[in-house]
Amino acid sequence: MTRVFFCPNLRQKSLTNITSLMLIVPCLACFSCFSCLPCFSPSVSILFDNVHKAFGPKKVLQGFSLEVKEGETMVIIGYSGTGKSVAIKHIVGLLLPDQGTVFVDDQEVPKLSRRDLYELRAKIGYVFQFAALFDSMNIADNVAMGLRKRGNMSEAQIRDRVAEVLDLVDLPNVQDKFPAELSGGMRKRVGLARAIALRPSYILYDEPTTGLDPVTSAVIDQLMVRMRDRLGVTSIVITHDMRSAFRVGTRIAMLYEGKVRQVGSVDEIRNSGDEIVRQFVEGRAELDTTAGV
Repeated sequence: MTRVFFCPNLRQKSLTNITSLMLIVPCLACFSCFSCLPCFSPSVSILFDNVHKAFGPKKVLQGFSLEVKEGETMVIIGYSGTGKSVAIKHIVGLLLPDQGTVFVDDQEVPKLSRRDLYELRAKIGYVFQFAALFDSMNIADNVAMGLRKRGNMSEAQIRDRVAEVLDLVDLPNVQDKFPAELSGGMRKRVGLARAIALRPSYILYDEPTTGLDPVTSAVIDQLMVRMRDRLGVTSIVITHDMRSAFRVGTRIAMLYEGKVRQVGSVDEIRNSGDEIVRQFVEGRAELDTTAGV
C-alpha cells in the first residue's frame, strides 16, 4: 500500500503541478536518504488548494484551502451561507472552482474526464441534508438504486447488500416500507445506508442532524462514528450543530468569509483563542446595545 506525504515547505507555493510536490513510496524506510524527512506528514486524501468560487457578484469561497487526512472525520462549521455545502460539491465535481483546484486520491477533480469523474464518484457516498429519498420507491429500492446503476451485482447480491447496510444503521426489516412511513431520523439513516451500500472510501455529510431532536441527533452522530470505525472511511461533515461536531469530529475547520479561519482538533477549537471562532462555538449573539437591539 502506498502512502503519500506532503512537504509543508513546498505547500507554500501554488500546487499547479501536484506530481512535482509529492513523493509516493511503499514505506517510511524509503525516506532514509532524505534529510527533509521531518517535513512530511501523514497521507492526505482530499486537498482544497486556494479554491475561489463566485455566483455572479457574490463571492462565496475566497481562497479556501484545507487538507483532509486519510481515515479522519473533518467537520466544517460556519455561519449559514458561508459556502460550506458549496465547498464539498467541488469534491464530486458538481461545481468547478473559478480559481484554485481540488485533489481527491491524487486526482485533480476539475481536470478529470467524464468517465474518470464517474469512477471517482463511485468511491464517494453523499448523505443529503433531507435524505433525498424517492417517495414512490420503497426503502429497499431507494438503497439499491446505486447498486443497480453500477450493474455488476445480481438481484440476490443486491438484496443481501441492502439488508446488510440497513442492519448497519440499525434499521432491519424496513425494506418494504415507504419513506412516508418512517420518522425523520429513520429517513436520515436510510440515506446513510444508501451512501454506504457502494462501500465508498469517502462519505460527505451535508447537515446530517438538521431538523432532528437532540436524542435522534445523538443517534445519527453515533452512526457516523460507527461508519468511520467499522468501515475506515474518510468523512467530511457540514454542520452548524456544535454538539454534533464535538462528538463526531477528528478535526474541525471553521469557514469564515470564504476562507478557513481556524482548523484544529476538537479541544483546540473548543478552547480557541480566536474571538470569532469562540463566538460561533459558544453560540453567543453579540448585540449592538447602542442601537437599542
